[in-house]
Amino acid sequence: MKQGTRFWGIWMVLLLVAALLLFHPHAGAAQVTDSGWLITGFIHDKQGTAVQGAQVVLLAKGVAAPLAETVTQPDGRFTLVLVERPSSDLSIAVTREHFKEADLPLDAAASQTLLDSGSLFLPEITLLRRVSLSFWIATLVFVGMLILIALGKLHNTLAALLSATVLFAFSYLGRPISQELYIFDFSGALKYVDWNVIFLVMGMMIIIATVERTGIFQWLAFSAYKLSGGRIWLLMPILMLIASIASAFLDNVTTMLLMTPITIQIALAMDINPLVLLMPAVLASNVAGISTLVGTPTNILIGSYGKISFNNFLTNLTPGVILALLGLILYTEYIYREELRPEQKEGVSNILMKRLAERARITEPAHLMKAGVVGAGMLILFITGEHFHLLPAVTALMGATALLVWIRPNIEEMIEAVDWTTLVFFIALFIVVGAVQEVGLISFIADGISRLIGENLILAVLAVMWLSALLSTVIANIPFTAAMLPVIGYLTATVPGAQSKVLFYSLSVGSAMGGNGSLIGASANMVTSGIAERAGYPITYTQFMKKGLPALFITVTLASLWLILRFIVLHNSGV
Repeated sequence: MKQGTRFWGIWMVLLLVAALLLFHPHAGAAQVTDSGWLITGFIHDKQGTAVQGAQVVLLAKGVAAPLAETVTQPDGRFTLVLVERPSSDLSIAVTREHFKEADLPLDAAASQTLLDSGSLFLPEITLLRRVSLSFWIATLVFVGMLILIALGKLHNTLAALLSATVLFAFSYLGRPISQELYIFDFSGALKYVDWNVIFLVMGMMIIIATVERTGIFQWLAFSAYKLSGGRIWLLMPILMLIASIASAFLDNVTTMLLMTPITIQIALAMDINPLVLLMPAVLASNVAGISTLVGTPTNILIGSYGKISFNNFLTNLTPGVILALLGLILYTEYIYREELRPEQKEGVSNILMKRLAERARITEPAHLMKAGVVGAGMLILFITGEHFHLLPAVTALMGATALLVWIRPNIEEMIEAVDWTTLVFFIALFIVVGAVQEVGLISFIADGISRLIGENLILAVLAVMWLSALLSTVIANIPFTAAMLPVIGYLTATVPGAQSKVLFYSLSVGSAMGGNGSLIGASANMVTSGIAERAGYPITYTQFMKKGLPALFITVTLASLWLILRFIVLHNSGV
């Protein structure tokens, strides 16, 4: 026994000594010094964005083979290791697709520093963009995708998938013909896919699929009618508020998809045009969704890219949303004043009332209760998760999984309820937008906007907001937002005062509220229009623009006043 104890004791001492020798701080330094000389630096583009995958080569005059070579890391850092004593006539060559080649000779002072100290840290190296054939290919494919989506010639997902496929075809099949046709490879394209967005959307879809089966939205719409007492002028703002609150926690497409059928039935029972109730509801849905991270797809994109939490959206945008909604309610009350006159209201018969109540009952109260508990827990995690680095996507997946385990629905039905078409659209969209970012189109746009606004933060806020709002009337706001994110990221880093992320909030306001400017401006508009058309009340493009465009100007103006007050006036006054 004593011999065994002594044996293991000796081994423990030997292991301890080995560990001390291995991890002694001076051992590593001596090894690096003895093994060679180090040259370290960073490479970025004109906008200050790190350039990953650039080939960095150290050359010596009169020597054909490179002395050392490496590629830059995701943060743009590179380290060259020389195993032989370098000469005094050195230069560094940097090459990267879609950039001009850079040749940087090391002066005598830098070479001497390297020889004396064994290491050299270079000033940051800026690579300039190169406009090649691949630039124009990626740009034309991107513009073509936007046109296909705007005109409705192809389904959004098919348009994005086709565009991504064309980009891969040029990159893989065209590269043997000419290097100018290369854009990126498959692994390079996947680096632009924001998987946080994909899994957040997927988790929320599972939760929404569970909630919508309970009949809660139909019950809310019918309860709004009973609360209004059949007074149309009161029913309309109540439905707007329900759509607003629902859109803050669910996406506005789902909100309108569930609310529209029962709203049409209520309107027909009251003998009024359903569009009197539907148009204000969808306008309010587009406005209010921006108050939270999960309210709109555009906010999910913005929050993930800009590292903006659920709580940040809630506190910084909700006052502006409330102000915009008040303006929207007053506007809709005015433009529908003829339809809202009390003498035109007719009561609903008892038979119709019973029929509506039957269609609007909560079908699965136990499931609704469980969904409410899980939803409350998710809300707490959304608000507090930033303090312990909990990503929103993880919260959504945790909530979806907990709800599925608790309710135990048919798992195959629930998975089928996920809108995989939308997820494929997001993935293909990220790839297409990544292509124009890869070839430098986004950099040129950012540079142009930067020169236009200079260092004026108010001008930057107004420019981003109104440009987003007006372009979202002709370009679907999701691809537009995805393309603008790198631009906003650059402006946030360069415009004084923009580090508060006010430009990201401006993009959120403009892209979402801009969807009210036209029928194709937001997906919720198209969903509402489709259901209304099947009921015999189509919404034409002109008809929607006539009502929606003034709403755009009113809501965006009020929201811009809030952002300027919140991030410029109050911030500068120290509040």
